[in-house]
Amino acid sequence: MDYDEVIERFDPVLGLEVHVELNTASKMWCGCSTDFGGEPNTRVCPVCLGLPGSLPVVNATAVESAIRIGLSLNCQVAEWSRFSRKNYFYPDMPKDYQISQYDEPICFDGHVDVEVEGQNFRVEVERVHMEEDTGKSLHVGGSTGRIQGAEYTLMDYNRAGVPLMEIVTKPITGCGEYAPQVGRAYMAYLRDMMKALGVSEARMEQGNMRCDANVSLMPKGSTTFGTRTETKNVNSLRSVEGALRFEMTRQAAILAGGGSIKQETRMWQEDGGYTTPGRSKEEAEDYRYFPEPDLVPVAPSREWVEQLRATLPEPPAEKRKRLVAEWGFSEREMGDAEAVGAVALIEQTVAAGAGPQSARKWWLGELARRANEAGVELDAVGMSPAQVAELQQLVEAGTINDKLARQVIDGVLAGEGEPAAIVEARGLAVVSDEGALSEAVDAAIAANPDVAEKVRSGKVQAAGALIGQVMKAMKGQADAARVRELVLEKLS
Repeated sequence: MDYDEVIERFDPVLGLEVHVELNTASKMWCGCSTDFGGEPNTRVCPVCLGLPGSLPVVNATAVESAIRIGLSLNCQVAEWSRFSRKNYFYPDMPKDYQISQYDEPICFDGHVDVEVEGQNFRVEVERVHMEEDTGKSLHVGGSTGRIQGAEYTLMDYNRAGVPLMEIVTKPITGCGEYAPQVGRAYMAYLRDMMKALGVSEARMEQGNMRCDANVSLMPKGSTTFGTRTETKNVNSLRSVEGALRFEMTRQAAILAGGGSIKQETRMWQEDGGYTTPGRSKEEAEDYRYFPEPDLVPVAPSREWVEQLRATLPEPPAEKRKRLVAEWGFSEREMGDAEAVGAVALIEQTVAAGAGPQSARKWWLGELARRANEAGVELDAVGMSPAQVAELQQLVEAGTINDKLARQVIDGVLAGEGEPAAIVEARGLAVVSDEGALSEAVDAAIAANPDVAEKVRSGKVQAAGALIGQVMKAMKGQADAARVRELVLEKLS
């Protein structure tokens, strides 16, 4: 169904379950490394492999991070919480159960406010709880890399036991046409918050942060929630927005045709921009939770909680106001930067020595274009804020111009080194030698006598054609301003 018709006939209800891997040095219950990558099954031990006789020990830094996350989401911190065993039989958990929190989470009842198109939307947080991540399945054979059609599956348990925070919202209503954008804005808020807290890399493309996006539709005027679907493990801001929008249009078409929505998990297909069925969830799954007997309850003192509250970074809303004032951005300019996840990148680029508008130009222009072409988030495009600042400094010094700077970006993304080194290695520096420039200008004038005559007769704007000829002859490496001066001097 057309999206505008969806909004005319239905009210969307969202629910977002976000998993965030913490950047602790060791896993949740053992001392194994949490570094991303590595040879399969080399960062494991009896504890994270669930071998008989092994006993877990809680990672204190993970508990601290969970509390700081909860406080940043305006949650209450439980005076007493405990871990439970969530039993299920999948090969990604070698114990056949996951240590998680069930009815007694570490943090609960929070909220955050996000802004979309100049409007404020409140997202209420139901809970933040601690658990462990699962292993990774590699499906071998077939054409898609998915379990369907695979010949067999390999398991890598390096990720099993990595500290994981799950942040669950209450039903999000009242967003109307902005629902998909609200989902994206909330994810961007969480990503930026995690980085500011320093508790996670929050790199969605690496699975550090992923979202299970729930959505249902209510006919206009109804107050009864519809049947929801849950799109699993969505791992980019753009995909969160796309999955929510697609599910709204898909469900609306079914309901308008007299059908009913099947409660199920669905998978987001990035290439085609649509969801496909996963598994049915017609009834609530019985995980047979029971208290984890090998771990003591977590009971943070109020004094410790307040000490952690004092470590929180500047609240996002206050920081936004400060940056708008410091950078001289309009609300529209800041909104555009927020929409593509560029605010933190601009901030770091400014800290590295670039001006705010220059930093914004590169991140929202050339680099955003390349990130979009590569299908990655902006912070994964392959160029650091320090490199962008160095690039801008080369432009301001007259060493290169904006056109040549794009070739420098090519070199950085190809792994050729830092911007200044690439300029030297590729011979990209702007030619400012008076003799070479004068010779090139003379050649352009001689080759275009009719244009030269127009300039002599007072039509200065015609000089642009001669300047273009010189820039072409010198492969874009001439100082355009000096070329213009020489053209007008010679034809005055």
